[in-house]
Order: sequence, then structure tokens, then C-alpha cells
Amino acid sequence: MTAPKVLISDKMDPKAAEIFRERGIDVDVITGKTKEELIAMIGDYHGLAIRSSTKVTADVLAAATNLKVVGRAGIGVDNVDIPEASKKGVIVMNTPFGNSITTAEHAIAMMFALARQIPEADVSTQAGKWEKNRFMGVELTSKTLGLIGCGNIGSIVAERAIGLRMKVVAFDPFLTPERAIELGVEKADLETLLAKADFITLHTPLTDQTRNILSKENLAKAKKGVRIINCARGGLIDEAALKEALESGHVAGAALDVFVQEPPAADHPLFGTPNFICTPHLGASTDEAQVNVAIQVAEQLSDYLLTGGITNALNVPSLSADEAPKLRPYMSLAEKLGSLIGQLAHDNLTTISIEVEGAAAELNIKPITAAVLTGLMRRYSESVNMVNAPHLARERGLDIREVRHDREGDYQTLVRVTVATEQGDRSVAGTLFGNNEPRLVEMFGIKVEADLDGNMLYIVNEDAPGFIGRIGSALGDAGLNIGTFHLGRRAAGGEAVLLLSIDSALPEPMLWQLCQLPGVKTVKGLKF
Repeated sequence: MTAPKVLISDKMDPKAAEIFRERGIDVDVITGKTKEELIAMIGDYHGLAIRSSTKVTADVLAAATNLKVVGRAGIGVDNVDIPEASKKGVIVMNTPFGNSITTAEHAIAMMFALARQIPEADVSTQAGKWEKNRFMGVELTSKTLGLIGCGNIGSIVAERAIGLRMKVVAFDPFLTPERAIELGVEKADLETLLAKADFITLHTPLTDQTRNILSKENLAKAKKGVRIINCARGGLIDEAALKEALESGHVAGAALDVFVQEPPAADHPLFGTPNFICTPHLGASTDEAQVNVAIQVAEQLSDYLLTGGITNALNVPSLSADEAPKLRPYMSLAEKLGSLIGQLAHDNLTTISIEVEGAAAELNIKPITAAVLTGLMRRYSESVNMVNAPHLARERGLDIREVRHDREGDYQTLVRVTVATEQGDRSVAGTLFGNNEPRLVEMFGIKVEADLDGNMLYIVNEDAPGFIGRIGSALGDAGLNIGTFHLGRRAAGGEAVLLLSIDSALPEPMLWQLCQLPGVKTVKGLKF
């Protein structure tokens, strides 16, 4: 088996390349290339490890014919076209924990610098002045810190601030009341935070919902004399409005590590504004953080390329290296069930439900759902995979539902896939035999056990004596050998389902011939 190939296209700690080599992955470290040069070489690689310099655009992705995964050593992925990567079936990962402490500490350092006017005092003192009365600061103790974003980094900042005897108010739609209590913070809406906070620090990604979250209007709602710190992403604050608020004194001070445009122009309007300090995106700039993110990105890409483990992915459910072996048989079963129902349900699908019970209900359901969609969406595209299948499903307006059942059934573990069609719900279910072998156990309400593999023939017929013999004779006369034979029926003399595996695909004329047999309602060739 040929070893996977990875390109490291940005400067990164050498430990990253060492890890790839130790794990048997071919790695090239080629940095500083232009977009055109990257496009010319990217087709040879299965993995791409980047920092912030490399721009993974639609053009680059179009040329990356073998690319499976992009790994960003750091948090921000503004330089990766994630929607396009998803369409191409390329996983995008980041390393959100490698520089979390470093970024949180930088935010705390900026807060101290603002509170005690340290940069201005340093410049003044080194200029030979002794302006003790000019630099009157404020204490952090007993002040209220407003956190906009209380995820990984925000929660570290909260912990440090509480250690400084500050009160912490957090605005984060994803922060649960239980987590707020655990952290010791007050969960609040944005208006409440703005009204209460003496200091505000931002720790949220830049999205359509968070862009200019500190707009001119919201800055006006903030407590007079507030001090603002942003070590997250440029664009979270309206920079022009911030300048006005600083000049008017409504905002007592601001410290930015990030800007809308980086590097900012030399004549940036905020430069020279009173009580404004800034640093050149130093949030992750410590020796420890650089080593940590390099190690993490190398380990994450290696896990995926070698074992299928998915960690910190932004466009596909995570699947740890420990989970992957347990989930792989379920994902195989789920993909087969999705493929089966996709080949048989021809109507416009509106809803798909993935239900798990027994042992399956104790597992991570997201990869199972992605595998079902992969099988289902193959009716539209041969190049579909777990990354782009959910995107294709959303494009077609498919409502996806996941259900866990805490109950005992006929099987130790069960996965059921149901789609809503114009003719009503259609459902298939499967289990694992020996905890490893996928097996169909129910089809459209009829009990039928079958392996789903290779070329198969699906027949719905009226249950009547002699029918099986007629099918066998017809296939034998056509020179088609039957591998396996699976039959199920609702009741004696009622509707029956027949699933046959055959050694080669069924020719179209043969489908028509089988449809003419007495009692036959439906004939369909299947491929797995």
C-alpha cells in the first residue's frame, strides 16, 4: 500500500514533519509558494498542513484531485474555503486547543496593560520623563468582566479573571446554564453584558452573526468608561465606531491584537488614538503554542489518513482514533442502508430519519448519520463521501432527523433508516452479526435477512407456489448465477420480497423479462 503524502506549505515547528515521518507518511516541507505554484503541485498530496499564509481557495481545491484533508495549525480558518472543501469532499480540521492558554493569557495581559496604561507609561519613562500623576490606573479586583464568547478560550479567561477577584458575565448562545454555574459566571444576553461590564473581551469566531458584534449601536449601549480587548478575530468590532467612542471618552481604552485587514495600513485610523494599544496578532505567539499546534495538526492528519480518526473537524462529525474501529462496522451498515433506500425510493424525498437502538444508541450517532447520507446521496453523485454528503442533502432540502431509543428490541443493536415519500414512509433496518458483519433485517415492514453486497436483484411479488422456481429458471436460462437467496413476506399468500445476489449485473432486457412473470410487481437491479 502506498504511503499517504502530506505537504506542509507554511512555516511550522519541525516536530510536525517528524511526527508524519515517524508514522510512515511521506511529507514535503515546501513553504512560501505562490498560489499558482501551489496549484501546480497540490495534486500529488493527500493531506495539506497550513498556518495562516496559505490560501486554500476554490482554485486550489479544484487542482487538489487527491486531497482528503486540510489541517490548520491554529484556530482561525479564514484562509480556507470551507464550503468549497465540503463540496469536494475534503475534511477541514483546526487545532483549537494548542494555543488556547496562550491566547487567553494574552487577553489577560492586554487587560492589565489597559488598566495600568503600561505601554504609554513605558514610552514616557524611557523618554526621560517621570509622569506619575499622568498614569492613574484602575484595579481589576471587583470589576465586572464581560465575556463575548465563553467557549474553550473564553472559559480559560473566565477562570483567570475569577482568580483576580473579578465578576464575570458571559454572553454565548451555546453556553448552558449548567456550564455557567460550573465556571462561576453569570450567563446573560448581550444588552445586559454591555450595561454591566467594566471590561469586555471577545472570544468568538467571526461569522455572519458575530461580524461587528460591537457595532456603533452596541458600543453606545456599553457602560461609560468600558475598556475593550479583542484577541479573537478582526471584524468583531466596528473599528471606525471604536475610534469615535475612544475619542469621545465613552470607551476608556481599547486593546486589539487583531484587525479587519492584517497587517493594517500604516495610516490606520486607530493608530495614535488616545488610550489605544495594539499588538501584531500575537495571541498564539509563544514557544509552547507553536510546538503544540504543530504536534496537534500532524497527529490529527496522521490519524485520519492512517486510521480514519477525525478530530476537530469543521465540516464533518469528529471521530476519534479510539472510536473509529468501533464505529467502522456501523458506518458500513449505515452506508449500505442509505444506498439501499436511495436506490429504491425514487420519489422526491423530504425527510430522512436515522434511528439507533441497543448498542448503537450508546455510540456517536453523527458519523452513522453521515454514512447513511453518503449511501443515499450516491443516487446523485458517484464522488460523494461523508464530507460532502450532508452538503448535498441540505442542497436538496432534506430534513435530517436523528433518534436514539433507550429500549430493548429483537436485536442487540439496530440501525433504522426511514424516508418520507409521496407514497408514504419507506423504512429499512439492519444489524451487525458477530458485532462486525452488516446485515439487513427488515425492508419496508417485511422481515428479511440479507447481506447487502455486490450486484443484487430486488423483487416484490405475490406469494404463490412455483414463483421461486420460475425466477431460478429465468435467471439460469440467461446464464446468471445466483450467489445468495433471501426471502421475506408479510403473510402467507400476501406480498413477498426477494433479494438475490448475482455474479454480474442484470442486463436491462432481463429486467423487462422478469417483470412479465406472473405475480411480479417490482423488479430492480441493485449495486453495493
